[in-house]
Amino acid sequence: MPLKVQKTEDGLSHQGHLQPSHLWPLIKAGRQLNSTLDFEELLSITARLTRELIGVEACSLLLLDKRREELFFQILSNQRVKEQEAIRLRVGEGIAGWVAQEGRAKMVNQPEEDPQFSPEKEGAISQGALFAPLRGRREVLGVLEAINPLDGRPFTYESLALLSAFAEQVGIAIENSRLYNQARREMIEKSTLCEIGKKVTSSLKLSEVLELIIDSLRKVVDYDAAGIYLIDPDNQQIRREMTKGYRPDMEDKVRLKVGEGVMGWVAKTGKGEIVPDVSQDPRYVMAKENTKSELAAPLMSKRKVIGVFNLESERLNAYDEEDLLLLTAFASQAAVAVENALLHEEVTQKKLLDKDLALARQIQRSFLPKFRPRIPGFDISGINLPSQQVGGDYYDFIHIADGQLGLVVGDVSGKGISASLIMASFRASLIAEIRNNYAIGKILKKVNNLLYESTEEDKFVSAIYGVLDTGKRVFTYANAGHNPPILFRRGGEIKYLETGGIVLGWLYNSVYQEDRIKLAPGDILVMYTDGVTEAINQQGEEFGVNRLLEIIKGNISLTARALRLKIVEEVRSFAPSQGDDLTLVVVKAE
Repeated sequence: MPLKVQKTEDGLSHQGHLQPSHLWPLIKAGRQLNSTLDFEELLSITARLTRELIGVEACSLLLLDKRREELFFQILSNQRVKEQEAIRLRVGEGIAGWVAQEGRAKMVNQPEEDPQFSPEKEGAISQGALFAPLRGRREVLGVLEAINPLDGRPFTYESLALLSAFAEQVGIAIENSRLYNQARREMIEKSTLCEIGKKVTSSLKLSEVLELIIDSLRKVVDYDAAGIYLIDPDNQQIRREMTKGYRPDMEDKVRLKVGEGVMGWVAKTGKGEIVPDVSQDPRYVMAKENTKSELAAPLMSKRKVIGVFNLESERLNAYDEEDLLLLTAFASQAAVAVENALLHEEVTQKKLLDKDLALARQIQRSFLPKFRPRIPGFDISGINLPSQQVGGDYYDFIHIADGQLGLVVGDVSGKGISASLIMASFRASLIAEIRNNYAIGKILKKVNNLLYESTEEDKFVSAIYGVLDTGKRVFTYANAGHNPPILFRRGGEIKYLETGGIVLGWLYNSVYQEDRIKLAPGDILVMYTDGVTEAINQQGEEFGVNRLLEIIKGNISLTARALRLKIVEEVRSFAPSQGDDLTLVVVKAE
């Protein structure tokens, strides 16, 4: 066996040999550990095997919370710990904390004489204990303790070596279980968001959709109470829209102005908030007894906060950044549901004859930018002209961070309402994945899989998505089967932005490559849909890429807006009857 120990006065493990008689028990233990990926079952097997292998009265298992740099008990003296916050050790505190910090095993036969021993938190040790780090493939995950030998004799270094070898197996098993559960959770997240996306685009019953969103969220984020709250635009008061888990007499207690309480702060700033301990946060307003932690995310519509999605838990430190990202994605779907419902009410009030088309068109317009971005060093302009009341083209300018602007142009196969619904689903999925802060290629891969699962076989989306770094003047992009944007250099050089992959929603797990281009002063980038180059005149001729190039070449001195208007004018002059949606984005490096 590679694991060895050496007798030392301080009780630490160094070099030596395991007994040959230990090999077969370790092999059998490894088989049992590898027989399951269920975390609860794995803990039970670990507790039983520790007692059997080492011959001890009890065992404890502590896992490492890297974010808080603390160890918390999962098993304490053979018992599964339900309240993880009950006992915690800082890394370096007590014998277990030292083992986690140093990554080295330790034997203690007289704990009361060990200066590292913490009686308040490690008081179950009366006759001695062995401590071994639980190692994953790259880091320490926690500590395994074997407590009080059954035969009453002091522990030996052979026992320490045996526990250390077993702890290595337990660490790998825990890591495998975590990887499995993470993959399973991601699969559930995708299918749940897909299910909600279908409902959002097919139902205008706000209460029905919001209830589905709250109930579906529990599949991936645990909570004891949840609520979706909207902001009354007339008085800026937060009103209840849909709640779960609150007492009836407490539901209407939360009547906050924007800026008050945790939810009010989120509504004011437009940023999500994690509150690990509400008793330490003066902003918290009690609406549920026993609440110990809170998580809140804004509902955004047209870059404006229209509400707040709030979760409460009876556990301390119940939520992390991953939970916030997921809640934000669900809040995005809730915002779309609210948009749909509000627009439906508006259409109904005005008694429009063609309610379905008008609603769809208004929803589609709400997804498009209302103002062009004003960025020093760049002149940007875009336009979307559907061939019918609604269409399947889409473009957007998305604020990623200071100095970074997302540019997207998309084209859904088909026309009319069906294309607009797929476009809405594409837009919601794209923004949700962008907020997860993935790389461009990974964003398109995730959106591709969501569309593949939620659209018919003959439906797909071609798109170009990239991020413009305005400080470095670099555009990083990936092309998903879309018309290659044209980069017209000031000196006359022409480059087509083709790097990427196939259209979205066609094949599952498609891969998308990224590329980067430097934009020098005077360069012009033109992104467009096939409504420009495939416009057909009365003679059956296509407008084509060459005509588009000639327009750019002959009008390089125009502003982005003027050049965009010139291109549209020439296309309409060439083909007066618009047969397809037309979308155009022009970026000029000044």
